[in-house]
Amino acid sequence: MPRIQASPALARLRILDLTRVRAGPTCVRQFADFGADVIKIESPPGVDPNENMGGPRHGADFQNLHRNKRSITLNLKEPEGKAIFLRLVKDADVVVENFRPDVKFRLGIDYESLKAVNPRVILASISGFGQDGPYAQRPGFDQVAQGMCGLMSVTGEPGRGPMRVGAAVADVSAGLFAALGIMTALLEREASGEGQWVQSSLLMSGIALLDFQAARYAMEGQVPPQVGNDHPTSMPTSAYTTADGYMNVAASGDGMWARVCKAIDREELLEREEFKGQANRAKNRQALNAELNAAFKARTSTEWVALLNDMGVPCGPIYAMDQVFADPQVRHLGAAAPVRHAKLGEIRILNQAVRLSRTPAAMAAATPEQGEHTAEVLAEAGYSAAEIEAFRTRHIV
Repeated sequence: MPRIQASPALARLRILDLTRVRAGPTCVRQFADFGADVIKIESPPGVDPNENMGGPRHGADFQNLHRNKRSITLNLKEPEGKAIFLRLVKDADVVVENFRPDVKFRLGIDYESLKAVNPRVILASISGFGQDGPYAQRPGFDQVAQGMCGLMSVTGEPGRGPMRVGAAVADVSAGLFAALGIMTALLEREASGEGQWVQSSLLMSGIALLDFQAARYAMEGQVPPQVGNDHPTSMPTSAYTTADGYMNVAASGDGMWARVCKAIDREELLEREEFKGQANRAKNRQALNAELNAAFKARTSTEWVALLNDMGVPCGPIYAMDQVFADPQVRHLGAAAPVRHAKLGEIRILNQAVRLSRTPAAMAAATPEQGEHTAEVLAEAGYSAAEIEAFRTRHIV
């Protein structure tokens, strides 16, 4: 059966996917959605004691992470399994893994070993804390990285203790940074003809996500505190109480502050010394927020969002997840994309966030069943039907 191609954009690329859980699959998904031939390599049933780390195969998380791929089973712990893998490497552009750093060396699939087979191959390794250093062998987990990168120290309300972000942002960002690194290496390969080793980690990605918060310390020695829903330096930017709930307002700068005062019919606030200038509004945020919360209670969130947007003040509702997907702009953007699964029927998964005008991504194929394409991929690699059946008998695949 011919492979269903999600897009022509990256159709010339073949990627061997050894990843699991979230960070690695997030990386590979970027390539699968744009048409790369992604071959997900999984252990045969019963070989890997951690084979269920990614959650139920037919659950929303797994289905969302592994669409647009082909799946084969392969026991890399066996010499024959490793030999099959290295044969696949000969024709691969990229290999992606997120094992602990020492595992690839034990298996003999580290970068130097892959390079000996295919000098053009790019190996991408995603880890918790980096491929070397004092924490290299520690197991990585998103929440652990959130704590160690400083993210939890600036999230949450003052005095309430550290708070994790409500999504796996260290995992996701590590995957996206790895994908960016792979694309950079692919572009460089066009000039040099050689592959290289791309590395990302949850720890470094979390620090990078902190951006100006981390830069405040690196350059100026400031240790940023928790400020709840307030922006650390730019006020009034916060979540405010309305007649029927909450909304976000992001009014940075004196011009935007003047518009807010006009909208709430409180232009006398512009003359208050404690609110003059960005630094004063940030310093006196409690008094500022008290004034604004009292004013915003006069109307509903919907009314304020309409009024403030008309006046050019950035603002928006604060949604629960069902409200997110009911929003007309979210529906217009197609955030939830349909795909047909052989066992689950038609399901909805998250659409690709990046839009290309001429070669867009597509949800062309649902997440495959474990080993669904083993015979197909091995036949493409030159193995006969008899050899493939023998591999099955010996639990190599």
